[in-house]
Amino acid sequence: MYNVKIIGGAMTSFGRHLDRNLKSLVAEAVNGALKDAGVSKEQLGGVWVGNASQGILQGQESIRGQVVMRAMGIGGIPVINVENACASSATALHGARAQIALGEMDVALVVGMEKMYCEDRNKALAAFTGCMDVEALPQMMQAFAEQEEKIKREQAQGGGGAREKSGQRSVFMDFYASLARKHMEKYGTTQRQLAVISSKNHYHSSMNPLAQYQNTFTVEEVLEAPEVAWPLTRPMCSPIGDGAAAVVICSETFAKMIGAGHGVEVAACMLASGEDPDKENESSTLARLGRSAYERAGIGPEDIDLAEVHDATAYGELNASEELGFCPLGEGGAFAEAGHTTLGGKLPINVSGGLESQGHPIGATGVRQVVELYWHLVADDRAGKRQVEGAKVGLAQNSGGSIDTSEGAISVTILKR
Repeated sequence: MYNVKIIGGAMTSFGRHLDRNLKSLVAEAVNGALKDAGVSKEQLGGVWVGNASQGILQGQESIRGQVVMRAMGIGGIPVINVENACASSATALHGARAQIALGEMDVALVVGMEKMYCEDRNKALAAFTGCMDVEALPQMMQAFAEQEEKIKREQAQGGGGAREKSGQRSVFMDFYASLARKHMEKYGTTQRQLAVISSKNHYHSSMNPLAQYQNTFTVEEVLEAPEVAWPLTRPMCSPIGDGAAAVVICSETFAKMIGAGHGVEVAACMLASGEDPDKENESSTLARLGRSAYERAGIGPEDIDLAEVHDATAYGELNASEELGFCPLGEGGAFAEAGHTTLGGKLPINVSGGLESQGHPIGATGVRQVVELYWHLVADDRAGKRQVEGAKVGLAQNSGGSIDTSEGAISVTILKR
């Protein structure tokens, strides 16, 4: 097996790109990554393209990667399309890395892409519901509605007035809200602790010119914002978005041959799917996958210098920080409250602003997280004011879809300088 390195990475700004098509976004990210790597299109051995929803949103099926690559003059080599919910482009990296590690090719391109803003918002919402078991969806929606009515009654009995409600939302917000409530009941986690995580991520995003939202929120402002699904308020939830990200990966031999000026090792790139809970074993799939990734990389959670985790909501970050061993189970809220996950803290998490601020173009997020880590690890000022000083090891965690109460797809990637 050969060591695999990232020698180039780039991304577009994430947000509402109503005046641009997917080809233009991908071209920007790919050209940036190739230039950063010092690699030409002609040197590529293959391309892996992660995308989740273009079929629903634009009607493009089957050859999504070939279409955007051909528009750039890239053809004649394998182009592999990867669809795996929110973990689509993280899964694409997994596949490309395997080919390089096996020596099947010397250099490859990995792309994550998604364009979700469109005139018909129902299409974007359908992209999310399609990431669930659609046969079980009616029963799940009914259960969420009953939970919401129960919460309304409890709030009314407690003397609380009706909260301002946010607009249309993805069913995943109800899913995360349900998990957050269970965590609060079991461990005593508070809504304020979720607000601390959200406020921290929006603070980080104020230093990220590529983030969709770059405005800050105090903890109180997060708590007072319109409610999406209790205990989640709007700033605690990620928006949809448009964007693309790309990395160039290669063998260590190829990197030396071309004299790559910088590079980081892909020390682990692990995948799993969710599973039914094991009542006799409280260890989650993410916890086990994290341990496998640490073992593959030859490190432990204490060695991680920064992490980008899948904070589709603030609860997502809290849960990941516990399951990945950054803090004990039940202490994710207190860990954030202590300032440990803030830039300059013990373990900065989502210094990009995370999904809550960066936005979540589904298929682009996995590679976007990896590019963010890569920028910090090469430490050449691309991360700007949010640079994690002295960072040598970074972790990206990406999850997508759900079946019952567990994720559909899960990835953990570890990069080493």
